[in-house]
Amino acid sequence: MTWKAVVFSGAVLATTFACVPVKQVQELKDKYAKSEEEREFLAKEKQRLEEENAELNTKIENLEKRLAEFEERGGSERKKIEALQYELDRAREQNDFLREQVTSLQSGTEAENRKLIAELMTAQDELQKREDALHKLEQDLNEKEERLNQLQSQLELREARVKELEDIIAQKDAAVNALKDKIKEALIGFQDKGITVEERNGRVYVSMEAKLLFASGSTTVGSEGTVAVVQLAKALEGQDDLTILVEGHTDSDPMHSSSIKDNWDLSVMRATSVVRIMVENSNIDEATLTAAGRGEFFPIADNTLAAGKAKNRRIEVILTPNLDKLFEILDDATSNEESESIINE
Repeated sequence: MTWKAVVFSGAVLATTFACVPVKQVQELKDKYAKSEEEREFLAKEKQRLEEENAELNTKIENLEKRLAEFEERGGSERKKIEALQYELDRAREQNDFLREQVTSLQSGTEAENRKLIAELMTAQDELQKREDALHKLEQDLNEKEERLNQLQSQLELREARVKELEDIIAQKDAAVNALKDKIKEALIGFQDKGITVEERNGRVYVSMEAKLLFASGSTTVGSEGTVAVVQLAKALEGQDDLTILVEGHTDSDPMHSSSIKDNWDLSVMRATSVVRIMVENSNIDEATLTAAGRGEFFPIADNTLAAGKAKNRRIEVILTPNLDKLFEILDDATSNEESESIINE
């Protein structure tokens, strides 16, 4: 209130006091005091609303910054960001409306002012809820990013395991091929005498026809066959990471011998004879050797033909690389995947 208004009010009061009873004067004073209180209240409310409006502007700026951050992230959150943009635009509109209401607050009645204050508080609550929703969305996005990082780490670990497995398999394949070539070179003098060397499914198969090793119905290796077996054994010396399976095979003709019961017996006894020669003429670890008989049950040719029967009567030396290290890696990978599954559950 300006000094002119104060002087005018004083003059009015003086004139009024001279013309009206004391009771009416007191009523006028009370009304004047009440008007002053309302004016002060409205002034404070104006200041408070202006401060709250400034806070709203700050929050809007923060929301705009966060919205800009989310727009940079893009991706699957685009629709949610657009929804928040819509809500933010509505908040701006409400804020503009409230700014206009603040300007006209002093001229309104007490009831109107209280209504505007209530609307402002409601708008603040709504803005807070939207801010909370934006914060929750940000938390969800951070959790998704963290989960993505975890999955990326798991993927990198698995890729490293796959690479390690591939390297081991490549080393084993190279070792198998080198072993095959070494055996072929050791047995080069027997190429046309019923010996074949080949690699199948990561193993080396040395097939020796029985005619090179045994007389008909015999389990004793002949002199030429002994040379071939010894040369094979010498080629396998120092191969500590191999398991050596010596299998005996026969044709389907029944046995007619008092000392040999059947083809099972014949195949096992012939395999055992070969194993003994290998052990006695090399430093191969006996623990890596196995003698087995398959009888006539795994033919590679037609047993109705003489040529087929000759091929079926054979000794097969099957060389298998030690894959313990490979299995250890697979077991570790399986255990880790099970642990990750339990943790994720």
